[in-house]
Amino acid sequence: MSQGQRDDINLKELIVKIKGWVGYLVRKWLLILGAGVVGSILILVLSLTKTTHYTAKLSFVLDEQGSSSGGALGAAASIAAQFGLNLGGLSSTGGFFQGENIIEFLKSRSMIDQTLLSEVDLDGKKDLLVNQYIRCYGLREKWSEKPHLRDLEFKDTIGIYTQDSLMAVFYKSILKRDLKISKPDKKNNILVVEMETPDEAFSKAFVETLIETASDFYIRTRTQKAAENLAVLTHQVDSVRKELDAAIGGVAAATDANPNPNRALQSLRVGSQRKTVDVQANTAILTELVKNQELAKITLRNEKPVIQILDKPILPLEDDKIKPATALIAGFLLGAFLTCVILTFRRAYVSIMEADPS
Repeated sequence: MSQGQRDDINLKELIVKIKGWVGYLVRKWLLILGAGVVGSILILVLSLTKTTHYTAKLSFVLDEQGSSSGGALGAAASIAAQFGLNLGGLSSTGGFFQGENIIEFLKSRSMIDQTLLSEVDLDGKKDLLVNQYIRCYGLREKWSEKPHLRDLEFKDTIGIYTQDSLMAVFYKSILKRDLKISKPDKKNNILVVEMETPDEAFSKAFVETLIETASDFYIRTRTQKAAENLAVLTHQVDSVRKELDAAIGGVAAATDANPNPNRALQSLRVGSQRKTVDVQANTAILTELVKNQELAKITLRNEKPVIQILDKPILPLEDDKIKPATALIAGFLLGAFLTCVILTFRRAYVSIMEADPS
């Protein structure tokens, strides 16, 4: 027998077997139909009784001012290193929020706690987010037999043992179940923060407050030195200006005391001349300080990073609720498919057992 004839026989046998399997399933159509109906009912009931979760998504990008200069310094350092020169002191200081650092920073216990202890306006009433989180998951009802927890009022501070213990539990639960922070495209700096909870308003408020809290902390950290320098210069400017005002007043007072001094008596002009010298000196000092103050303001603005929000969560949020029509169709298909699989395996098992010579 040639190879072509064997292939034709094998193909014919395969077609015959497939037709046999299909015919077997067709004969079981009533059972498959019933399983599909049962599956539809089960999925529909599940969709109606399942708690709906709402997902708030917020995407942002970190715009660090002066990053171009940092990049230029880094490039210069790389070129200099080829000639054996070390320009390590020129390295950029913007690594705090680079790479995966920002994701870990947003997931940190400090940021989550500060966010939960922030006061926000929910449903026209101001309250701490942590209290809304407790209501969101019905924790008060679960604590009904624990008086020390049932009547606990959270405060916007840390250092309270019971509160801190619960905050630790909430933190672990949020990271494991609710919060997701990702970087969809590794080639750019766009990050996405997602919060999924049974409370639509809470999900939205949490992601917005988290980014606001992180932004305030990061800006305060990055601009701390520049802000301190500006504060010192501002204090010096105010002090010198007071001295200048006092010196100008002294010149006027000395002139008023001797409006027409006798040119033969030089001592009468000493007081006025001294005050004039003070005015000139303080004017020169104040001019330089004001210049430095303006430079410090520019430096502070350049050092200030900006978290640019690309997409904010807008109500109504995306939810995982299954529509009744979808539930019926999906349930029917799932029930029918599983029944076909079970019948197929059952028939195959019976065939194998009947063919076993033992």
